[in-house]
Amino acid sequence: MLSPKIGIAVLLTVLQVAYGQKVSDLTACLVDKNLRVDCRYENNTKSPLQYEFSLTREKQKHVLNSTMGVPEHAYRNRVNLSISHNYMALFLKDFSQKDEGIYSCDLRASGIPNSFVSKNITVYKDKLQTCGVMSLLVQNTSWLLLLLLPLPLLQATDFECL
Repeated sequence: MLSPKIGIAVLLTVLQVAYGQKVSDLTACLVDKNLRVDCRYENNTKSPLQYEFSLTREKQKHVLNSTMGVPEHAYRNRVNLSISHNYMALFLKDFSQKDEGIYSCDLRASGIPNSFVSKNITVYKDKLQTCGVMSLLVQNTSWLLLLLLPLPLLQATDFECL
């Protein structure tokens, strides 16, 4: 029989894994000729996160950037990664149709078993939007705030509702 202390420790570990981190949003857009994949996540653990960005094309996985594995040599000169609080942006230079496929953002909390979380996005060059001010605004702002932004402009122009 387990002692109560061990049972509580196991329960806390399970809860930390279950509520510790998640990928909340994964989006992709074009900046000039480069692909940008934005991975937003929540990390409620004190453990540092390990990450991996990958591309699956024709049923083959290609690691683009990672702290969990070794990135493929073919992508090392084309990939840049920007990391800030709860946000990572992968930049793939000279994006072409050969780079189309399923992009994944995988996260794992260091030292916590079974803490792997992932999110995927399918990227086709002809369906990508250009990254821009409005794209950044939509990706980083709640919809309610976007709806409220035009109100001061309407008030400044003496717009009246019927």
